[in-house]
Amino acid sequence: MKIEVLEDPESVAREAAALIAGEARASVSARGRFVMAVSGGRTPWLMLSALAAEDVPWTAVHVAQVDERVAPAGDPDRNLTHLRESLLARAPITAAQIRAMPVESPDVDAAAKEYARALEKLAGTPPILDLVHLGLGPDGHTASLVPGDPVLEVTDRDVAVTGAYMGRRRMTLTFPALNRARRILWLVTGSDKAPMLARLLAGDGSIPAGRVRSDDALVLADRSARGL
Repeated sequence: MKIEVLEDPESVAREAAALIAGEARASVSARGRFVMAVSGGRTPWLMLSALAAEDVPWTAVHVAQVDERVAPAGDPDRNLTHLRESLLARAPITAAQIRAMPVESPDVDAAAKEYARALEKLAGTPPILDLVHLGLGPDGHTASLVPGDPVLEVTDRDVAVTGAYMGRRRMTLTFPALNRARRILWLVTGSDKAPMLARLLAGDGSIPAGRVRSDDALVLADRSARGL
């Protein structure tokens, strides 16, 4: 795992956008398309806004979700709401190219299986995502893989539904899906992340984030997250 420390969240977001744009161009050149999965959070929304201004082969780009809260359409808790505001409203990309997790379904467990099938159609069987963007919680969670949740032990599904966490159930990619990705990009900002970032970099498998593969992984962190 490599780490690059930048001054502040805005610098992290700009660097991440430039990196993703480069990955997109390389992937489209090599395989004809670029499939990435994105997580939520303030810095990622800045990243996606910056990505809209980059040189990206948009017609061949597909954006999946790493995780999503089970909440109504348009709810401010939904990652999709901010994904649309940050990217869809700014970049020449269509709504069909953003693959939303179907969390509005009355049967979210069946919907998780549906989303896994959609990923297979998009990225092969089993699906191999070109890039996965991840964040890091102060409790060591990533995606919606939170400490103590049974979904941490899922090995036979790429998409699963968690128990309640901070008031919401979540749909999330599982470790098998994350660890199959060609590239992992971590964005970590804020002083509250410093203890867990140190544990992530040390390969601490006792936190959920530490169970994501570290080869071909890059951490972009700001100075406060690195304790500087």
